[in-house]
Amino acid sequence: MCGIVGYIGHREAYPIVLNGLKRLEYRGYDSAGIALYDGEKIKLCKTKGKVADLELKVSKEMATIGNLGIGHTRWATHGEPNDVNSHPHYSNSGDLVLIHNGIIENYVVLKKELINRGYTFSSDTDTEVLVNLIEEIKKNENVKLGKAVQIALNEVVGAYAIAVFDIKKPDEIVVAKLGSPLAIGIGDNEFFIASDASPFIEFTNNAIYLEDDELAIIKLDKDIKI
Repeated sequence: MCGIVGYIGHREAYPIVLNGLKRLEYRGYDSAGIALYDGEKIKLCKTKGKVADLELKVSKEMATIGNLGIGHTRWATHGEPNDVNSHPHYSNSGDLVLIHNGIIENYVVLKKELINRGYTFSSDTDTEVLVNLIEEIKKNENVKLGKAVQIALNEVVGAYAIAVFDIKKPDEIVVAKLGSPLAIGIGDNEFFIASDASPFIEFTNNAIYLEDDELAIIKLDKDIKI
């Protein structure tokens, strides 16, 4: 079923995201990954195997930086289970990072269109297609990330729960869902994202469960915009 975890706030993101992934292991998966923003760049670690394997692979430096992070446990659908196909996935520019549960049924068509526009792909996943589709729309239509996600998802056929952020706006995460669960935990100027409430229950009991076709813009010092 895969699992999504994310955090943005004043705490170190890594332990929250890692422990959140451990609490979602019951959902089943074959690989895991995490992306952290350190104030300048995104640090990414992905691996085939268990969350424990990911924990061993993460360097001490990466484990102690950043107040923004997303993590994912993947059950392979498009693309075999390996490090490259594991989430999170970058856009071609490296600005956008995305995690995704679900299946995008028309990803082959979308991928061909993006290749024709000059995009390259390192994985076999539908998720890498989605993050580059969002980037293409954001760039060509000169819109903010939330609007680009909304437009991109209107082109997608399938089911999804996603979380994506832009390295140029590290105070914001955009999430959306259709046919796959996604919850937002609300703390004191901090926000948690997860497939269910178990990853953040120790931090807050104030949660929003997104409905199908809902998109939320989560921004520090702001109310959630749905």
